[in-house]
Amino acid sequence: MSAHTQTVEKGQNTTLLCQESYVCSGTDEAIFECDECRSLQCQRCEEELHQPERLRNHERTRIRPGHVPYCDSCKGANGNIMHASMTGSRQIAAVRCQVCKINLCVECQKRTHAGGNRRKHPVTVYHAGKAQEQEEEEGMDEETRRRKMTEKVVSFLLVDETEEIQVRNEEDFIKKLDCSPDQHLKVVSIFGNTGDGKSHTLNHTFFYGREVFKTSPAQESCTVGVWAAYDPVRKVVVIDTEGLLGATVNLSQRTRLLLKVLAISDLVIYRTRADRLHNDLFKFLGDASEAYLKHFTKELKATTARCGLDVPLSTLGPGVIIFHETVYTKLLGSDHPSEVPEKLIQDRFRKLSCFPEAFSSIHYKGTRTYNPPTDFSGLRRAVEQQLENNTTRSPRQPGVIYKALKALSDRFSGEIPDDQMAHSSFFPDEYFTCSSVCLSCGCGCKKSMNHAKEGVPHESKSRCRYSHQYDNRVYTCKACYERGMEVSVVPKTSASTDSPWLGLAKYAWSGYVIECPNCGVVYRSRQYWFGNQDPVNTVVRTEIEHVWPGADGFLKDNNNAAQRLLDGMNFMAQSVSELSLGPTKAVTSWLTDQIAPAYWRPNSQILSCKKCNTPFKDNDTKHHCRACGEGFCDGCSSKTRPVPERGWGPAPVRVCDNCYDNRGIQLDVAEMPSDEEGGTLIARKVGEAVQNTLGAVVTAMDIPLGLVKDAARPAYWVPDHEILHCHNCRKEFSIKLSKHHCRACGQGFCDECSHDRRAVPSRGWDHPVRVCFNCNKKPGDL
Repeated sequence: MSAHTQTVEKGQNTTLLCQESYVCSGTDEAIFECDECRSLQCQRCEEELHQPERLRNHERTRIRPGHVPYCDSCKGANGNIMHASMTGSRQIAAVRCQVCKINLCVECQKRTHAGGNRRKHPVTVYHAGKAQEQEEEEGMDEETRRRKMTEKVVSFLLVDETEEIQVRNEEDFIKKLDCSPDQHLKVVSIFGNTGDGKSHTLNHTFFYGREVFKTSPAQESCTVGVWAAYDPVRKVVVIDTEGLLGATVNLSQRTRLLLKVLAISDLVIYRTRADRLHNDLFKFLGDASEAYLKHFTKELKATTARCGLDVPLSTLGPGVIIFHETVYTKLLGSDHPSEVPEKLIQDRFRKLSCFPEAFSSIHYKGTRTYNPPTDFSGLRRAVEQQLENNTTRSPRQPGVIYKALKALSDRFSGEIPDDQMAHSSFFPDEYFTCSSVCLSCGCGCKKSMNHAKEGVPHESKSRCRYSHQYDNRVYTCKACYERGMEVSVVPKTSASTDSPWLGLAKYAWSGYVIECPNCGVVYRSRQYWFGNQDPVNTVVRTEIEHVWPGADGFLKDNNNAAQRLLDGMNFMAQSVSELSLGPTKAVTSWLTDQIAPAYWRPNSQILSCKKCNTPFKDNDTKHHCRACGEGFCDGCSSKTRPVPERGWGPAPVRVCDNCYDNRGIQLDVAEMPSDEEGGTLIARKVGEAVQNTLGAVVTAMDIPLGLVKDAARPAYWVPDHEILHCHNCRKEFSIKLSKHHCRACGQGFCDECSHDRRAVPSRGWDHPVRVCFNCNKKPGDL
């Protein structure tokens, strides 16, 4: 409408008023439209105007809700359409000129009222209702109706060049397609080299030349990522992709993205403008077929089962149409009418050792363009014919299409290292398999990408080799293996039945222990000191396993012996410090009671020297006589002699003055079970060595504790200097907020996030120790 045309409000609402003003003065509602009178008429005006005999035969139509009259200027005097060749059909009026008393469409208004005095004529604007639009569509031919259905279609970015899906969820995907969630659809995608006019082809094949997908005459590619649009005529999702040979950044990821699009497609158009079909076309389709069968078929079937879909996603791959446009050369098979183009294409695949067996069909559609524009009618018919075939690929709801794309994106995503870029294939296995490499032998994992998210462990095609650095030898109990069970065992500091300090003493004396959950303790490394056989030759089988990044399964459990000693020492020193006692003597006294022979008097009951009755002070050292077991001061027990009757062997040991003087008299030793007596004495012998070391360490408690911790820390613990905040609550550590290590995962936590206590047998902690909040929630043994 012209900017200078005056618009009146009359007639803008849903009620149309009489345009004759013959009887009603234009105030009554219009009931009829008279084609010859070219006006809307109320009941009174219609009766009065058509009383004359010559006007009674006028064709009058009763107005329905939402009615808008036709343009009067588009008709001749006898009702014929004047410029049908230009408009293609009779036009609906947009305005009514109040001066000229005629209804005008937009084109006629511009043509007749754009200049002169007519542009100042007041007009009434019509608003077409749904009923009128439906009536208009009913009067259209099929071609015009299809064009109108695609007028509002727009494309949207589905996946960007980094393989990130750009729609939030399934509902957002359906909303951007602007289709019904229950509508069953197929997917058509297009591939080809950059600059071959893929977007232009889709626009003319599906959308009658409208620029739904952006095109540009510039050198730079205008399609970056994957774009999608919905064709409401054919009920298909149309997908436009990046051109091959054009990307320079993230080339590997962009190439992998093409195969994801191919996997969810029902029909693939390969567009080429080469005068002759190049080998790259056959190589691309052959490699895509191989990768689809090897990597995507299994994942699509898993998605079908996981999502409970009624429609299988991978009965067979998509069909392929090779759209070949030439200018100077003949089309494939045109030299010999008896030669079928599809047969020639299959022969070409075989010669190049490419086998496109994943595709349900491969068709050739060629067009020779002597003079532009390109004829897309043949391609359009071929596409429609393939879409009607539901034998191998049936339509599915848009939600199913999104779930399939999401599943493939979740599985096959992530950056591809430059050293994995292979030029011998468009889709090498490295694009779709796990990138983890064994630290010991360098072999790669053969599982699909991101398999760890589903709890699937790494696996390699070849066996691993032993590495001293990772100590990747795994033991299994030989006795259990011979009974048909495979039970893994690891060297440990102590058996699960040993108390913490007694187990530590046994470790120092007898070495590490191998304990089977079914058979018990099967081996101690220094049990006989001389002539002890290797466990591999006697009680265990060995296997060499791969060491994958992030795994900690090969850390030997006896590495925590020093930390266990430090834990006990810190705990006792802290406890006795609260009672204002010296930590050195308290810890030593406690350790002595833990591993003392049964005939020794406990330190807690020794208040004074047995001989001189001198009371013991907090920092005084109590000495046990190895013969009688009583407690003495240093002056009353400074002598030594052998005490073989107590199991101390022929070496001289500390005895009191009375027992030294009576060394010729045989002691009356009560009989005790040999196993118990031998075990406690062995523990005590080691305890004396540990006690001396412990006394020195506790006496030097003024030495920075960090130095002691660094020496005692198990290998799987995160070093203190790398722990800046709590691994769980993220609080920053300070002087007031102490760091604590979880004995299961080795991460650093604050006290609030690691106050739970549980045994961690997999790490060698058979008794309750500090674990973090997350590890404590894990079911089963840690």
